[in-house]
Amino acid sequence: MSLRSLWNAALARRHGGVVIFIALFLAVAAATRVALLVKAADVTTFNPALAGAFAWGLVFDLGAAVICAAPLALLLALVPARLLSGRVASWTAAAGFAIVSYALFFNIVAEWLFWDEFSSRFNFIAVDYLVYTKEVLGNIRESYPMPWIIGGTLAAALAAGVALARSGPVRRWLAAPAEPAGRRFRAVAGWTVAATLTGVALDSEHLPSFADNYHRELAKNGVWSLFAAFRNNQLDYDQFYPTLPVDEAFRRVRAELAADGSEPLGADPRDTLRFVRAPKPGPELRPNVIQITVESLSADFLGTFNRVSRLTPNLEEIAGRSLLFERLYATGTRTDRGMEALTLALPPTPGRSLIKRPRNENLFTLGSVFRSRGYDTAFIYGGFGYFDNMNYFFGNNGYRVIDRTSPGADITFANVWGACDEDMFRWTMREADAAHAAGKKFHHFVMTTSNHRPFTYPEGKIDLPSKVSGRAGAVKYTDFAIGQFLREAEKRPWYRDTVFVIVADHCASVAGKAALPVENYHIPLMIFSPGGHIPPGRIPHLMSQVDYAPTLLALLNWSYATRFYGRDVRVATDRARVLLGNYQKLGLHRPGMLNILMPVRRSAEFDCEPGTFALRERTPEATPDNIAYYQTASYLYRNGVYREVTVAEQARYAEDAARHLATKAAGQ
Repeated sequence: MSLRSLWNAALARRHGGVVIFIALFLAVAAATRVALLVKAADVTTFNPALAGAFAWGLVFDLGAAVICAAPLALLLALVPARLLSGRVASWTAAAGFAIVSYALFFNIVAEWLFWDEFSSRFNFIAVDYLVYTKEVLGNIRESYPMPWIIGGTLAAALAAGVALARSGPVRRWLAAPAEPAGRRFRAVAGWTVAATLTGVALDSEHLPSFADNYHRELAKNGVWSLFAAFRNNQLDYDQFYPTLPVDEAFRRVRAELAADGSEPLGADPRDTLRFVRAPKPGPELRPNVIQITVESLSADFLGTFNRVSRLTPNLEEIAGRSLLFERLYATGTRTDRGMEALTLALPPTPGRSLIKRPRNENLFTLGSVFRSRGYDTAFIYGGFGYFDNMNYFFGNNGYRVIDRTSPGADITFANVWGACDEDMFRWTMREADAAHAAGKKFHHFVMTTSNHRPFTYPEGKIDLPSKVSGRAGAVKYTDFAIGQFLREAEKRPWYRDTVFVIVADHCASVAGKAALPVENYHIPLMIFSPGGHIPPGRIPHLMSQVDYAPTLLALLNWSYATRFYGRDVRVATDRARVLLGNYQKLGLHRPGMLNILMPVRRSAEFDCEPGTFALRERTPEATPDNIAYYQTASYLYRNGVYREVTVAEQARYAEDAARHLATKAAGQ
């Protein structure tokens, strides 16, 4: 029987409408894939693998279509025959297909906009965006001409609905003879079984490891990817990733962490607790620390790293007077990952960040070390801190929280993501003034928001207009706000006794052909000490975001008990490494190599060319050190071991370390 005969036979049944829906779904999905390819044409490799991506795409499109069609199959089995004949049937079909067309056409628009921001199909970020609807819908309204988009999509859907209702296939379907209930419900059972089997058997992990990651994204179906992200938003490391015997994993990671000369504490071999000694004789430095964490500040935005950039004159001037870290790499691709690494110094866990997971209270953080010295610790954010669970995480880990809902949070300009950076820095100034007036040292974790779509900010501050200048204007405005804040701080009595840290949470864009494009994780870090606590200079060593906290404390010459996975980047430079990942891929980068762990217990290893970061795949082999980092980090969180070292414990460990050192000296 020919395909045409099969098509006509399928239309001559009550469930012929399901077949038409699937055909329409496949056509729109194919059009979406072509549109995204056109959008990514300048970065996508056009080779035979692209045909493979489209072939796999058809498989996932068909799977998504079958699942989405199952409710329609049940509806058609229940509809009385009289509603599927005559003028009522024609108008009902037109309305039904208009609704379906609107949903499919709107999905094209949504996928286009999501790709524009993240260069990928729907994923965990889309799931989070569905949770935080206030910020996301506001962001969309402020970033795009939504009345025109919605109106245009609605008009196209109405036209498509009327055209489909008058088409030959729909007319043949509506003219199909009535069927007995038993036959209709047997058909429903068949569609249900097909949808269930499709949902069980089809998995995006079955996709080949395309050399070009854009091919892999194009091979996916957006609707399928969205529901898969709902289902897989948290991955158990031991279930999905390569593992070592637990004690061996801890033995390896403890050996790695001991490279800085720290000494293990306690009797538990399944812990990273150890004592770090001050790197040089003399007293601890106890300046205030204001850490400015800048949203989406790629290293390329700074002329220091990209000579053609003119967006950050203030940061350029500060960099010349700071200790500048030239080769810092973010651990992840979103703000919550940057916060996780900068506060916890912990490798990224697969799935969701610990910021958003349950049981994330009283963890070992940079703030907990500062509090052991009597510091006031605060988290200051221009937006709504409930987004990404930030308020809960910081509030339950010893930080006071100041966001746009706090009393006295006066706002002169805001978009949906938050108050402008100038407002947020004014709040920061007030908090610093208050702590100083109370005689308290302070550590403030400050998070900017202006460098975020819709890229709006107060007019007249810089020479680029708000919104229409896009990312460039937002970067330059944030640079302006930081410069203004430091000039105002210079007038304060606490200024010279304060260390200012400027660091990014992640890069503006991490998309690339490689599964983990290392070059797109490069971010700036500068430590500016106007009072000379930390001399200016340059640190050329490769480092991860998890190394920030222990390096800062070493620069302050502190001795303390720690569970951090990072270490002072200035020591053991021959063992430098970067830990980086996305939601499912976990990477370990050392000079010349990149190892990636993936579900389901898979791994890949690459030669990584210095400078260009070009990758050449080796024989797949999971590096034991990579497994050890991520497996033990997951173990510590899951078993409640990565907990705060209290003030009393810090004091006791310091006394024990002093006695041990005195005994050792006496014995010599």
